Amino acid sequence: MAIGVSRLGGRSAWIGRVGDDEFGELLRSTLAGEGVDVRGMRVDPDAPTGLMIKSRRTAEVVDVRYYRSASAGSRLCPADLDTSMIRSARVLHVTGITPALSASAVEAVRAAIAEARDAGVTVSMDVNYRRALWTPAEASAVLREIVPTVDVMFATEAEARLVVEGDDQLALARALADLGPRHVLVKRGSLGAMELSDGVVRHAEPHRVTEVDPVGAGDAFAAGWIAETLAGAGPEERLATASAAGAFAVTADGDWESLPRRSDLGLLRPSGDAVSR
Repeated sequence: MAIGVSRLGGRSAWIGRVGDDEFGELLRSTLAGEGVDVRGMRVDPDAPTGLMIKSRRTAEVVDVRYYRSASAGSRLCPADLDTSMIRSARVLHVTGITPALSASAVEAVRAAIAEARDAGVTVSMDVNYRRALWTPAEASAVLREIVPTVDVMFATEAEARLVVEGDDQLALARALADLGPRHVLVKRGSLGAMELSDGVVRHAEPHRVTEVDPVGAGDAFAAGWIAETLAGAGPEERLATASAAGAFAVTADGDWESLPRRSDLGLLRPSGDAVSR
């Protein structure tokens, strides 16, 4: 997500914990190479960098496995936070994956949000529910505590139902907004997206694209919305860019590798020529 914001012209930083190993160095060099500030990266000499292994089982099914137990990331704690970076930011973005890793990681998320709110920094959260990391009941208990403390909420319909009840995306968005967030974005994949901001409902129609790899679409969507927020764009442009970024991300292999730059978004408009010369 930090790479997505950077590619769209925003300034981003990543705070987290990696092992003192080749995977940790790969993360550091990759993020730095994409223009992401890595001063908030902590190196743990006693635990390995967590891994996510992705494989394509069939043409339609992508299998994702997590190896995060006892990883450096699972040992994230409030003391790892660079509070000056958080307090000087315009947006703090957190993910529901982090609190799924450990009790200390939950505390780190709570501490980061508290710092941001105290400094008047907008807090954004993507639910990013991963059933391999925690049960729906475990996720619901933590999310119901965190959601009232955020300003911007990204969720699929299924993720929203971990927190609130509702028959459709609008009912779910309103129920989430009633808990506190000013902006609620419901991602619907190939059906587009819906935003409820300050009581106003907006819809993003889906882009017709050929899906190659769905992993990373949600991060691209959030990156597009936040990058436009940082650029001072209006609500219609903000949602349109988010939708386009999410659609673009599924058209190529990779997680962060397929995230678009602004010049890429124009490729979603059919030109009649599949080869750029």
